Amino acid sequence: MADPTADDEPTRAARLLDAQAKAERLFAEIEARGLIAPGAGEREVSDRVRDLANELFGTTRHWHKRVVRSGPNTLKPYRENPPDRVISADDIVFADFGPIFEEYEADFGRTFVLGDDPDKHRLRADLPRIFAAGRSLFEADPDITGARLYAEVARLAAESGWELGGWHAGHLVGEFPHEWIEGADVESYIAPANDTPLRRTDKAGRRCHWILEIHLIDGEREFGGFHEELLTL
Repeated sequence: MADPTADDEPTRAARLLDAQAKAERLFAEIEARGLIAPGAGEREVSDRVRDLANELFGTTRHWHKRVVRSGPNTLKPYRENPPDRVISADDIVFADFGPIFEEYEADFGRTFVLGDDPDKHRLRADLPRIFAAGRSLFEADPDITGARLYAEVARLAAESGWELGGWHAGHLVGEFPHEWIEGADVESYIAPANDTPLRRTDKAGRRCHWILEIHLIDGEREFGGFHEELLTL
């Protein structure tokens, strides 16, 4: 059944923010409970997080595959499926989950560092900083396009000594199931080929909401990190 509030923008915004707040709580509990630990496999950690989400919020669906990656697997973009890997004592690990709360999607990613490697800790610290800078650029330019925001994020990453790990830096988000994001539909992504303004309405006349995702990598040392959340609210 269609959601009667779907065309009510304040309600849509509130529900997207509520979904993200639940995802933030989930990730805080992941850290507080030490679910990401040496000796655990990535799939094992993913299942632990799934079970934790069910414990906290009831049975929770996910609109995209659950991603936990460690070590060299953190170099891989979302669409790849590297073999399961056991987390080591000096690893960097990121988690990317897309839980659905009351039919509204969250998309949330954070990075965890085990051990004392200064470069891994620097990368983790740079992720939210570059995210915040990208958000500031979005807020300062009412006509910003996907291509321009991607270019600015890539520039910020390079200035900090990192590369971007994927072909895009974010995507549309909304009610589940949101308008299907086709791989060829570049207007659904914050990507070099998207010359359309990010501030626009969708085919149903509703405001487009975006996720900004920052995937930084060090190809030489074979590790990366990930940070994503709502850009537009």
